[in-house]
Amino acid sequence: MHDTPHIVSAVMTHTVAAIGRRANFKEIVQLMEQWKVSALPVLEGEGLVIGVVSEADLLPKEEFRDSDPDRYTQLRRLSDLAKAGAVTAEDLMTAPAVTVRANATLAQAARTMAHAKVKRLPVVDDVGLLEGVVSRGDLLKVFLRDDEDIAEEVRREVVSYLFRAPLVPVRVQVHDGVVTLTGRVRDTSLVPVAARLVRAVEGVVDVEFELTGPSGQQER
Repeated sequence: MHDTPHIVSAVMTHTVAAIGRRANFKEIVQLMEQWKVSALPVLEGEGLVIGVVSEADLLPKEEFRDSDPDRYTQLRRLSDLAKAGAVTAEDLMTAPAVTVRANATLAQAARTMAHAKVKRLPVVDDVGLLEGVVSRGDLLKVFLRDDEDIAEEVRREVVSYLFRAPLVPVRVQVHDGVVTLTGRVRDTSLVPVAARLVRAVEGVVDVEFELTGPSGQQER
């Protein structure tokens, strides 16, 4: 299935705001506001990503600004208290940075985001140099894909591959990303396989079946 899965390089943002390790707290806040982003990669040398500063890294400064945390809080939130006193990116950043490669699939990027509980990922090359940034919103762009474009790929890459000699031609319809396959096929045991392959097509929201076997029994 050569058209899928789509990869990060197809949706990522190439022009990226970034900071050096010596950037101060106010510079970081100003740059986030200017670029309307919630996190900034921290770079060293020719663009090596060494960490990320996010809004979550900055908030402890406000949270603990006028408080005197008790001993329990001090022990439980040592990292946050350290960041509350930090003034440069080097001390504020989360390191090592959670990153993704440009050739990673959108599904891989989504899993990385979910596991790390982040909204944006720096995109790096083989040696860790910054190439761009991919956000949650970028990953969702795939669901803007045209219905007929999805249908054509399902016909070409799934139906023609699994159901080469149907008893009644398999019809593919797509509405708002929901794929429906209708027809009569020789081997209904292939329906679960078809479901998995159709769901792997980028932009598919769901898949429904109105397929019958040789006996006329319907599979869903």
